[in-house]
Amino acid sequence: MKAIIGRKLQMTQLFSESGTAVPVTLIEAGPCTVTQVKTVDRDGYAALQIAFGTRKAKHVNRPLKGHMDKAGQGYFQVTGEVHLPEDGDQQYDLGQQLTVDSFKIGDIVDVRGTSKGKGYAGTIKRWGFSRGPSTHGSKNVREPGTTGNATFPGRVIKGRKMAGQKGNKRVTVMGLKVIDVRPEDNLLVVKGAVPGARNGIVFIRQTNRVR
Repeated sequence: MKAIIGRKLQMTQLFSESGTAVPVTLIEAGPCTVTQVKTVDRDGYAALQIAFGTRKAKHVNRPLKGHMDKAGQGYFQVTGEVHLPEDGDQQYDLGQQLTVDSFKIGDIVDVRGTSKGKGYAGTIKRWGFSRGPSTHGSKNVREPGTTGNATFPGRVIKGRKMAGQKGNKRVTVMGLKVIDVRPEDNLLVVKGAVPGARNGIVFIRQTNRVR
């Protein structure tokens, strides 16, 4: 299972051989360090815990410091988990480095990140509700309308689309194509946009969707 943690750098465009502009995102992917190897016998499932970025020792609490000391590669900014097939024959060791050269051009990946936070927003901006009539006497220009609390069952049902926090949520964009891989720069170039702002942390893995 190919997977790596990275940092979104910026969006730009590349030109294909036919001269078509292709929108791409540049991602600083890895290198990542294996900080824990989970097995079926001990943990109930097979997985790798990988870490990315650097952090000063004074900013790491004692339990996390003891956990990362087992790998012997310093302290890291963020960790993530990669599930492995239970019948996989590839072996991993603590402290092993995972680099971007595990990917190749043409791979299809899923990218997970945290979307940009837009603050408190009304239903028109947050959910795309339509405006009410803006004629004389109308009191429903940008209001959400009925929420169901005055009808059966006399309360607002959970999950009702209402005003609230917009963005700042974990989002996964699936089926992005790898356009270029540059191991010397730890750079991964994928077609299209990925969630989050510049310098946001993203998790990239080979898609498990059947195409």
